[in-house]
Amino acid sequence: MTSPFSGRPAGGAQSLPTPPSGWPIGSYATYEEAQRAVDYLADESFPVQEVTIVGVDLMLVERVTGRLTWGRVLATGAASGAWFGLFVGILLSLFNSTGFQVGPILVALATGVIFFMIFNAFGYAATRGRRDFVSASQLVAGRYDVLCQPRNAEKGRDALAKLAMKAPGQET
Repeated sequence: MTSPFSGRPAGGAQSLPTPPSGWPIGSYATYEEAQRAVDYLADESFPVQEVTIVGVDLMLVERVTGRLTWGRVLATGAASGAWFGLFVGILLSLFNSTGFQVGPILVALATGVIFFMIFNAFGYAATRGRRDFVSASQLVAGRYDVLCQPRNAEKGRDALAKLAMKAPGQET
């Protein structure tokens, strides 16, 4: 069993990255389709522990979401600083020997806003206009292959052929 976050075997055992093994039993244009195929195999009592979804022809896609301006830089810094300052202020108030007080919360909030705005401003100024946009990066594949260990590959291929003959939404 693997950890969902690290891909490593559960229980602390570490393993080195290895290429996937197995025979291709299906190829899909989207991850959602490949996931649907494996889900179908699971519903058909197929030993899915022998199946691997492999993204092929990987691409890093960076989608530009907007223009980066001084106003946006300072507003982002203020918002981040407010959350951090609020958190620190609440902690200070909770563990205050005189009881819960609003004063430390307000001081920490204001301090967080000011310092985070300053840090963001320095970071943005250091780029000297070389990156005046905001973006989100995503790793995507050109196709997704479903691989299976050889002992069950033919059975898996047959099951996925049945899935392909069904209309979408009829797999159950």
